[in-house]
Amino acid sequence: MTDTVFLTDYAWPDDSVEREIVESAGMRLINGPAAPLPASGIEAMVREHLPSAILTCWAPVSAEAIAASSRLKIVARLGVGLDNIAVQAATARGVRVTNVPDYCVEEVSDHAVGFALAWTRGLVFFDREVRAGRWAPADARLRRLGELTCGLIGFGRIARATARKLGAFGCRLLTHDPFLREPVAGVQAVELDELLMQSDIVIVHAPLTEGTRRLINRERIATMRRGSLLINVSRGGIVDTGAVIEALQSGQLSAAALDVLESEPLVPDELLRQPGAMLTPHVAFSSDASLLELRRRAAEEVVRVLRGEAPRNPCNLSAV
Repeated sequence: MTDTVFLTDYAWPDDSVEREIVESAGMRLINGPAAPLPASGIEAMVREHLPSAILTCWAPVSAEAIAASSRLKIVARLGVGLDNIAVQAATARGVRVTNVPDYCVEEVSDHAVGFALAWTRGLVFFDREVRAGRWAPADARLRRLGELTCGLIGFGRIARATARKLGAFGCRLLTHDPFLREPVAGVQAVELDELLMQSDIVIVHAPLTEGTRRLINRERIATMRRGSLLINVSRGGIVDTGAVIEALQSGQLSAAALDVLESEPLVPDELLRQPGAMLTPHVAFSSDASLLELRRRAAEEVVRVLRGEAPRNPCNLSAV
C-alpha cells in the first residue's frame, strides 16, 4: 500500500517542494488549505485519509488526530517549536516527532538585532513621523547600541547567534537559561530577575512550555529598566500582551518589538495604537534560503522514517 503524507498547512505559496520530494519517493501527498484548520478539521482529514505521516506548519495536531490513523509513523514539524503537536500522545503510540531545529538561526537572530537597531536608531518611529508630515530631527532621542546591556532569555542556537551579532557592536551581554551548563565567553549568566533589572534590551529566545507560558508578565515587566525595549521573536504565549500594552501606556517600556503574539493572527487594537509597538507577522524565520531548507529537510525526514530509517532530528526518542 502506498504511504500517504498529509501536509496540514503551509506558510508559503504552494506545496511544490514537499510534493516533489514525497512523490519522487513513490508516496502520495495530500494537503489541507494553506491557512491552518482548527484541530477538529485536522482530525477529520486524518480520519479520511489515514496518513502514514503528518507534515505540519502551524496547524494543531492533537492527540485525537494522532489516534485517528493506525498507520501513522511520524509527525514532522515544519519549524522548530513543538507546541502545536501532542508530543506525549505521539510518544505513547510509538509515533516519531521530528523538527528542523536549525534552519532559521541566522534569520531569527537577524530579526532580533534588526529590532534592536530600529529602536536605537529610531528607524520605525521616524519613518512614521516623516510619512505623517513631521520633519523634526531635534526630537531624536537615539542611543548607541554598543553602550547598552542586552539580556537574552534562553540561550540555544538562535540566542547564541544573536549574542555573537550584538557582541560585534560592543554590547554587554547577559543571559538566563536554566539549562546552560558551561560558561560562554563574553556572556554573563544571571538569574532572570537580575537580567530584567540590568538590561536596556530584553530579547526572548525561549521555547513555549508550561514553565515559560506568560513568563514575561506584569510583575516581571515592572522590574525592567524604565524605558527599556522588549523583543519577542520566539513564541507569543511567553509574553502577556495585555501587560505589554499597559507598560507601553505607562512608559515602563518605551518600545516592544513583537514578531509573535498570544492571539495571532489577531492583533489587539490597543496594541496597534501604541507608537512604541513594532510588529511583524511571525516572519522572523523566513527568507528564501531558510524556507527552502526547512521544506526540503522536513519532507526528507518523513521519507526517511517511512522507509524504515532513523530520523536525523528526533524529538521523542522514547517513541522508538
